Amino acid sequence: MKPASLSLRLGLTVSILGALLVVFLAILAYLALTHELNALTRDSLEKKLEQVEHSLSLYGDTREIRDKPHILLDQVMGHDNLTLTIYEPDNLRSPLLKSGSGMADTRLELKALRAATEQLAFSSSTDAKGTKFLTASRLIRVKDGTRVPLLLSTDNAHDQAMLSAWLRSTLIALPLLLILIGLSAWGAVQRGLAPLREFRKVAASVTTRDLDHRLSVAGLPQELNELAQGINFMLHRLDTGVQQLSQFSDDLAHELRTPINNLMGKAQVTLARERTTEEYKNVLVSCIEELERVARIVSDMLFLAQTSQPTAQTPFESIALEDETRKVAELFSLSAQDKQINLNVVGSARVMGDRLMIQRAISNLLSNALRHCPARNTISLLIESGASQISLSVSNPGAGIEARHLPHLFDRFYRVDSSRTRSQGSTGLGLAIVRSIMSLHQGVAHVESQAGGMTVFRLGFPAVKNVAH
Repeated sequence: MKPASLSLRLGLTVSILGALLVVFLAILAYLALTHELNALTRDSLEKKLEQVEHSLSLYGDTREIRDKPHILLDQVMGHDNLTLTIYEPDNLRSPLLKSGSGMADTRLELKALRAATEQLAFSSSTDAKGTKFLTASRLIRVKDGTRVPLLLSTDNAHDQAMLSAWLRSTLIALPLLLILIGLSAWGAVQRGLAPLREFRKVAASVTTRDLDHRLSVAGLPQELNELAQGINFMLHRLDTGVQQLSQFSDDLAHELRTPINNLMGKAQVTLARERTTEEYKNVLVSCIEELERVARIVSDMLFLAQTSQPTAQTPFESIALEDETRKVAELFSLSAQDKQINLNVVGSARVMGDRLMIQRAISNLLSNALRHCPARNTISLLIESGASQISLSVSNPGAGIEARHLPHLFDRFYRVDSSRTRSQGSTGLGLAIVRSIMSLHQGVAHVESQAGGMTVFRLGFPAVKNVAH
């Protein structure tokens, strides 16, 4: 079974909640209206009883009440729903005075009479016809001191009619109101989810060849705004990664094509005619040099692939940076002596990292410095400790590097002087490996250079407090 759409689920949920709220409010309004009508009826009945009590207090005895009832009758005249009944204290069978024909059930009257006291009391009753009555009962003294039982009743027919009319109107309007709520909820959900349809369109348009699509964040609610920004950032990273991968593939093909073409060319020329043993030997030596170049490229590429997967690396350990720097300097000491170059290591610090990778980064920088440092000069390897960063600087004098090359030095296969670096055996991946190693160590690699001045490559490691020695 196909699952319901999100818009349908939200629309139904809002509609159901709205319907429950409307029904609850309708019930609450019915109860509140009933309570207020009852309170108004009770208050009106109490005030009318006070008027009757005042008029009754003017009579001297019960006989006067029977002879001159018009004063009391005037109190209830014009009130069709009121029934005034007065009995003699010793005769509860026939009323002394009765106006109106509201509560005709004698049994209910007698029940109210027996419960009458000098305190005002209210009682509710329903006659055989289903009419509801509210009766106020009390014993009232006339001038001779006689306590006369008095009943003042009113029927709730008007209130019941009003409640019935209100209930009918509510039942008629309720379905229309629920339909309106449902349609409004559906429209609101559709408007609220409209950005998601735009998200779907953009996602369907994204391919490896077309990663330029971006989501518009203007006017989006906060939750969808954050989602759109996250998707745009993801698309930007994918676009950057795909472009880098495409550029890297082109560069790699170009780098491998040169030695392969050299190998093929030398082999074809050699096989074109008979050669002496010495000539074949020279060709093989030349081919080995080209193959070594290919092997270095492949080795560097495998190392870059390894450093791009940080989860596959061994845990970092505490490393004395000056010790590793001196070890690398000793490895290059013979090459430095041949060029009459001094290697000067200054400073000390400890960092967290992978020992072999840090040695590889220092080695690449020192190798690069030796290639470009003039004879009879000094290459300085300076270790400095800061509050948030520990830096290792490799400085060498020389021709310097033009400013336009500096932003690209750590790119793969980038060369300032292509012909010169190829002749020196460079693969163009050394500085890219340095940047990858520093990225793995959550550090940075930076270069500063001036034409005809000092060139400084700087590695910045995050400072770690309380590093174990």
